[in-house]
Amino acid sequence: MISLFSTPSGDRPVTALTLLLSGICVLSLQDSLVKLVAPETSFWQFQALRASGNLAIALLLALGAGGLALLRPRRAGPVYLRALFMTACMFCFFSASPFLSLTQMAAGLYTYPLFVTLLAGPVLGEHVGPWRVGALVAGACGAALVLSPWEAGFTPLQCLPVLAGLFYAANILTIRRACRNENTLAMAFAVAVAFFVCGVIGSLTLTLVPLPETLREAAPFVAVGWPALTGMVVAFAVVTSLLNLSGNIFMSRAYQTADSSWLAPMDFSYLLFATFWGQVVFDTWPGANAVAGMLLIAGAGALTAWRERVARARAARVAATPPASTADGVAGRDSVRGKQV
Repeated sequence: MISLFSTPSGDRPVTALTLLLSGICVLSLQDSLVKLVAPETSFWQFQALRASGNLAIALLLALGAGGLALLRPRRAGPVYLRALFMTACMFCFFSASPFLSLTQMAAGLYTYPLFVTLLAGPVLGEHVGPWRVGALVAGACGAALVLSPWEAGFTPLQCLPVLAGLFYAANILTIRRACRNENTLAMAFAVAVAFFVCGVIGSLTLTLVPLPETLREAAPFVAVGWPALTGMVVAFAVVTSLLNLSGNIFMSRAYQTADSSWLAPMDFSYLLFATFWGQVVFDTWPGANAVAGMLLIAGAGALTAWRERVARARAARVAATPPASTADGVAGRDSVRGKQV
């Protein structure tokens, strides 16, 4: 437990991969359970309940692993900015869950590498070359195949998971830029605080100022503030709280413990886990278009990660090589000394 919350000390690829796959497995299970319980609750109610569990578990973990100081980030600004991005991501991801398959939700979310590519230049100052542009196009085609906007049953709600991908990309860029040395428990606690505040505000607002009846009937999961609370909803909130907190800790620690370009391709195993849990929980399989789209999205993400790794290796070689003018100057002086001798 302590090793999960201590400051990272060097790269450990095998440990990082184990943490990553564990995190993806439990988070994909959590997402399927939220979709399953969605007809019995509202987004706001469930966020408040699940976040309450996250906060309580985080407090217990902190007390058992070294004290409440583990919940305090080194730089609160970036950590809580990331928490806001994750809150927006979860809203976009789950708000349409009653109307979408788990495969559609997963494929939309996993367009995030495309947004990382688009934002890497202005946010991180990275050069976006033709390989990344090609990956961007392939990923966009994959998303189009999964969402199938040309089909008669298409609704704009299907684009919400893609918007979730945008906010998830913003979360990743924030970690890369400003949160790499943060305690994973402090980051998870900040996300729980943001989720809880979001859930409470949404529940109170929509309960005190209810939306029109037609809208509440059309989209009860997001248009209703606090429906009648049942024991089943509480039980699901407790279970998903455990899955959510552990999954996020595993994922954050994985990306702190190894090169993100090495781990990123395996991140797309979420699509496989989502397909698996979709079959187990909902007895559904993705169609041919969805499978082709997921393969394109995963391939685009893997290509982006590979090019990022190549670029980092090239930059490391350049940094380790002295400038040509300096080397030439040294060689010239040695040559002159040789002639003089």
